[in-house]
Amino acid sequence: MTINKIPIGPFHPLLEEAEYFELKVDGETVVDIDMEIGWMHRGHEFISEMKTFTQSIYLVERICGICSTSHPLACVHAIEDIDNIEIPIRARYIRTLVGELERIHSHLLWLGLAGHFIGYDTLWMWVWKYREPVLQMFEIISGNRNHYGMMRVGGVAKDVDPVSIPDLKKNLDMLDKKMVMVANVVRDDPVLRSRLKGVGVLSHDDAVAYCATGPTSRASGVPWDVRRDEPTDAYDLVDFEVIVLQNGDVYDKMVLRVLEVIESVKIIRQCLEKLKTVQGSILNNVKEISPGEGIGIYEAPRGEVFHYIRSDGTNRPIRHKVRAPSFVNIPTYTVSCKGIPVADALITLASVDPCYCCTERSLKVVNKENDPCSIDLLKISREKTERIRREINGSK
Repeated sequence: MTINKIPIGPFHPLLEEAEYFELKVDGETVVDIDMEIGWMHRGHEFISEMKTFTQSIYLVERICGICSTSHPLACVHAIEDIDNIEIPIRARYIRTLVGELERIHSHLLWLGLAGHFIGYDTLWMWVWKYREPVLQMFEIISGNRNHYGMMRVGGVAKDVDPVSIPDLKKNLDMLDKKMVMVANVVRDDPVLRSRLKGVGVLSHDDAVAYCATGPTSRASGVPWDVRRDEPTDAYDLVDFEVIVLQNGDVYDKMVLRVLEVIESVKIIRQCLEKLKTVQGSILNNVKEISPGEGIGIYEAPRGEVFHYIRSDGTNRPIRHKVRAPSFVNIPTYTVSCKGIPVADALITLASVDPCYCCTERSLKVVNKENDPCSIDLLKISREKTERIRREINGSK
């Protein structure tokens, strides 16, 4: 057996963000895959400890443009968990509405990219056309197409104007109709079925072993969804179905996301109806956060996102830990990519909808003997500054 290596990244048309993968192939068959992380680490957890709680919400909103509601929601859940803060019922419905709009936005973006990766550009162009009204709905509600600034400790920042509800429903009617059409296309198109059926299979046992989450695990028969099993906000007040499929291949991941969009439309309709009748405040004005620890979770479009926050009673966290769903989903490549043709590697890599910005933490450093070691970058930086200062002073 002759093993060759094919590099993917750190900059590649497949990758929306910088990351490096190395495929090990025997002929046209992938036999193994290595990953090199650390290209996108931006230090959000460290920066958060220098910000107020409110500033930290804005900070984590910028971890990922597609998860710019999921991270703030998990963050405020963690802060609220410290003091068991009650959320006004109207704010709970608005949070759920915005979260489901983001799920639709994210899934449609993935569907378009998946179509593009396999040369099905018609699917890409049409699905992204249907995504545009979703971004318009965000703009109607929050004033922004991305980074909505909606989440606050104790509620939300902005109310939904009752005058805007008919326009929002009009967009939902269009989206509902189009997504039923897309679902039928995905199920019936012989090219899509032939291209994606049996490709990049993640078995049920492997999904459990790797602690996969979100569509990645539910497409492998793991019936876990935070919205139903650990409900927050208004998810225990609305009716929806958790979509679970069994084959674990790229095809099932595609079908599952399409069906989840249809379920999200149902949830948003229920929230809009409730907002017609449920009145009251949208924010419980929280003055301070007690010393303690809190955990916040949310079912992001990619799966369960987790935030841990520790408070010492001041107005800022002293520890903020983030675990994004891609942290557990990306390692499943090591099993789903093995044994597949090289031509299927890109769509298999993309099938978990990876977000490297959400996931990156640090890069392993090795010395000349290839042993792990640590480097104090701050110390090295200061030493260089001191060395330059001495050279300048010595030259005078």
